[in-house]
Amino acid sequence: MVDSIADSTVSFRVHKDELSDAAAWVARSLPTKNTQPVLRAVVITADDNGLEFAGFDYEVSSRVRIGAEVSDPGRVAVAGKLLSDIVATMPGGDIEVTTDAKVMTLKARSARFELPLIPLDDYPQLPELPQVTGRISPAALTGAVTQVAAAAGRDDTLPMLTGIHVEIDGPHVTLTATDRFRLAQRHLEWEPASENVKADLLVPAKTLLDNARTLDTSIEEPVEIAVGGEDNIGGDGLFGLHTGNRETTTRMLDADFPNVAPLLPKQHTSMASVEVAPLIEAIRRVSLVADRNAQLRLRFEPGQLTLYSSGADSGAAEEVIEAAFTGADELLIAFNAGYLRDGLSVIGTDRVVFGFTEASRPAIMIPQPEELPEAGADGAFPTPETFFTYLLMPVRLPG
Repeated sequence: MVDSIADSTVSFRVHKDELSDAAAWVARSLPTKNTQPVLRAVVITADDNGLEFAGFDYEVSSRVRIGAEVSDPGRVAVAGKLLSDIVATMPGGDIEVTTDAKVMTLKARSARFELPLIPLDDYPQLPELPQVTGRISPAALTGAVTQVAAAAGRDDTLPMLTGIHVEIDGPHVTLTATDRFRLAQRHLEWEPASENVKADLLVPAKTLLDNARTLDTSIEEPVEIAVGGEDNIGGDGLFGLHTGNRETTTRMLDADFPNVAPLLPKQHTSMASVEVAPLIEAIRRVSLVADRNAQLRLRFEPGQLTLYSSGADSGAAEEVIEAAFTGADELLIAFNAGYLRDGLSVIGTDRVVFGFTEASRPAIMIPQPEELPEAGADGAFPTPETFFTYLLMPVRLPG
């Protein structure tokens, strides 16, 4: 446990934008409800190097450093989300911050706020960032995590499905997530700290996605990924990210990710290529008459795709769009409309390729490659080499 504040007369001056960004970044991962109110605090440490803002709820930790004119160094804590909300509304320019034994005061021009301090006696020790395992560009990490997290589960009673499975083998990284109804897998390259590094991790998908979304994808400076734990293998180890003046850690899930390799088909009896934007718009329109979680039927034929939907009390709808289809005269298959939309929204190319085996078997969606594969002697189409695959379980058709 950290010690209680020995000197509570902290005083500093900082620009409103710097303070707002730091407070908001830490506050975003703080719990809104917790049996321990101290865990809703942002801890502010003022020293000769400026300010450090930190938060920790035993699962996720966040730290960020910013510059400031520090008059009186020390450490204090206040409600993180409240501080973030207050600073965001304060006038621009510099903000003067002072504390006495019980209250933090913020002043900016004619605005003045007082926040009660939170005692630090019971605040947990923040974890240290593990040793760096490798580096990757912010754009590559954000893109990959966004694609894969679309298929992660949200049922906390099945923790092994709420994570993103991260397999590291030297310069190769594979991210996989599934909720049993769909699966997303992304392959990418990174710069490992050691060519021989290997790791098999299960990182909470929501936390990893939240962190990825805060990365500045316009900069070239790589993100450092740091993994700590017994032999770097999952368990209750830590997964950390460090970029610029920010670092965060999250406790990995202590669960076994299912073996999903057998689910990914090696070949297909038919394939289709469809433009993504018109397909998403057609799904949106046709789904208007569907009951909640109702199936969306898709009939693929050479040259076109017809979408059908109906509801018990709201009627029926259909729409025809252009599609390239080969391998069969036609195929009728049904999907959950929301799951299909989720996959299309992260496919990342103007056109999507579907691969089918049977109407009752999982179908894959991949970004459109430069060339579609030709059918072999057995009439089957091999799965194109791709960096991203979204697999979708079909909905059983009546009859």
